[in-house]
Amino acid sequence: MASLMTLWLIVLGTSLVCFATKVAGYLIPERWIHHERVQRINGLMPIVLLSALVAVQSLTTKTHLVIDHRLAGIAVALGALVLRAPFPLVVLSAALTSGLLVHWHLA
Repeated sequence: MASLMTLWLIVLGTSLVCFATKVAGYLIPERWIHHERVQRINGLMPIVLLSALVAVQSLTTKTHLVIDHRLAGIAVALGALVLRAPFPLVVLSAALTSGLLVHWHLA
């Protein structure tokens, strides 16, 4: 019962933090938002967050670092991006590489 209560406290606390962040966004002076440095940081934020997500999902299993078929798929996708392949082809090549390595028991 205590773990369920803890879970609800975490959910409510997280909700309050999200709401406070949203309200703070409305209270920030507009000149701060239009500052050149803030604009550059905001432009890079999605790239950084997505890169971190890809790294964590590709290189970890629970609490362990692993090098397996997922890393090969990322490497092939990176190569396709360098060659300026269309995005669907990048995703397909990564999935195909990863799937074939698993199928052939190489990873």
